[in-house]
Amino acid sequence: MSTVRTMRRLGAVSAAAIAATIAFAGPASAHAEVTASNAQALAKDVVLTFTGEAESESGGFTEVRVVLPEGIAPGDVTLDEAPEGWKMKSTKDGYTLSGPKLAVGTNAVHKVKVRQLPDAKSLAFKTIETYSDGKVSRWIELPGDGPEPEEPAPVLELKAAAAGAKPAKSPSPSRDAADKTSGKASGTSDKASGDSGTTEKKADEEESSNAGAATAIGISIGVLIVAGAGLWVFKQRRSAE
Repeated sequence: MSTVRTMRRLGAVSAAAIAATIAFAGPASAHAEVTASNAQALAKDVVLTFTGEAESESGGFTEVRVVLPEGIAPGDVTLDEAPEGWKMKSTKDGYTLSGPKLAVGTNAVHKVKVRQLPDAKSLAFKTIETYSDGKVSRWIELPGDGPEPEEPAPVLELKAAAAGAKPAKSPSPSRDAADKTSGKASGTSDKASGDSGTTEKKADEEESSNAGAATAIGISIGVLIVAGAGLWVFKQRRSAE
């Protein structure tokens, strides 16, 4: 009977160690999502709603950057709704929204109107979110044949185009043209975009480094707990003998 109780205790300890390891290494629970007023290929004047779930315990959202998928140019997008005081700026591959920081724990929700959706089965909108405490969340991983991404980009699944639907005859200005127009208007938009990209890269490297360290610590703790449990069982058996 004592051997059975010992094995049960060992199993419980091992389960706790595994749970602790997963807690350290698991992905973030918050996500960025996108929905549409009409999720159909070639649909016109579609309103897209983006929701960034708050995951920082010490800072509020200050900026959201969205990379538009192939087939949607920055000139095709206009702001429909955003947090109070936030402004929209076009970038070479999409747009940014920024403004006064939101309250800690408040989701970042904004809406844009797209002139026409492209003829595709799905659209991925890579999203980068910045908080007032310096935290940067990069929802940019695309789904593939491997494991589910830990930081998936928002993906919008589209229905097939309606019968007779055709692409607009007068396409919007290209991304480069839109970027040049924005640059002339602001005078410093290109420089600001470059500085933002550098900051995001550094923040991403620091976050990846911290995540790797946390995973290593979690695995080490799990190994030590299991090893300690095994040693305890060995001593119990020696005592019984």
